[in-house]
Amino acid sequence: MAPRFHPRLVNGPFDDPALYIAFAHEKRAILFDLGNLSRLSPRDILKITHCFVSHTHMDHFCGFDHLLRLCLGREKNLHFYGPAGFLDNLEGKLRAYNWNLVNHFRHPLVLSGTEIADGQIRSRHYACRDGFKPQTGKDTTHPYRGILLKEPSLSVKAAILDHGIPCLGFCLEESINIQIDKAAMARMSLMPGPWIRQLKETLHQQHDKDTWVEVPTYHDDRRRFRLGELANRITRRSNGQKIGYITDAAGHRENQTKMIALVRNADHLFIESAFQSEDYRRAASKFHLTASQAGEVAAKAGVKRYTLFHFSPRYNDDSGPFYQEARSAHSRISTTPLPQFRGNKI
Repeated sequence: MAPRFHPRLVNGPFDDPALYIAFAHEKRAILFDLGNLSRLSPRDILKITHCFVSHTHMDHFCGFDHLLRLCLGREKNLHFYGPAGFLDNLEGKLRAYNWNLVNHFRHPLVLSGTEIADGQIRSRHYACRDGFKPQTGKDTTHPYRGILLKEPSLSVKAAILDHGIPCLGFCLEESINIQIDKAAMARMSLMPGPWIRQLKETLHQQHDKDTWVEVPTYHDDRRRFRLGELANRITRRSNGQKIGYITDAAGHRENQTKMIALVRNADHLFIESAFQSEDYRRAASKFHLTASQAGEVAAKAGVKRYTLFHFSPRYNDDSGPFYQEARSAHSRISTTPLPQFRGNKI
């Protein structure tokens, strides 16, 4: 069945981290990290609804300005998530500009910021028409139990990792994959339209199967079905996707334990490997993974596929040795064969 999520690294493996995940047949995307976004088209950027920032080192957060610039004056809500101290960093970005003319914009832009600190999730809102001043009186807090975003059809989980500072690893998980059988629709003369998305949302929300649903047809009328009957006739279901993202974290045991639990059995793991194994002391001092450690995590987590990224520029743009080390470490631990090596992906 066709996947719903289509992830791709915005930049090369030696450049700024940013993972763009487009949603099939939806005008929506999310981002893991906000490195340089200049390679994304404005059309792609305007699909973004949620940004999950591992930490605010410059190479992971400098793309915020580019994103904000394109979204100014649009009727849009943008949601940002980060580790402890993230709200202060977000507000520092917003304070860097003058906003005296934003009241002329026809459409409102609202930002929502969320940080994980002291076992709590705290969220705050920033309205463009208010000059992005923090609406501190409207903060919301609730206990953090590992989930940052929960929707009927998906969730985003996070683990707090050690990079000398708190740094978040992320995992996007689809509850179930629902696909439409177009041939069945054609046989029933059902016309495609927004009702398909609404049908999927209703199924994810597990509404009563006896609920009546009206569907347009090619005969210029509408047919009524019971929800359960319609779903059985035109939908197919499979296990949902799981995509992991880990970057800028030391390779010690505590971190690895958290990483493995977060991304276990992921369909695709994007994992940093800043250094080669011969430089493991440098990697440890800078709180980064080596390629071997990345391969070990992928093997122990049982992921189906992994992509390495965030290589140190000291290695002269040659990604081959990173994959050789990762594959060697992976094969020592896992008995499951990997897909054939192609380019910079496994």
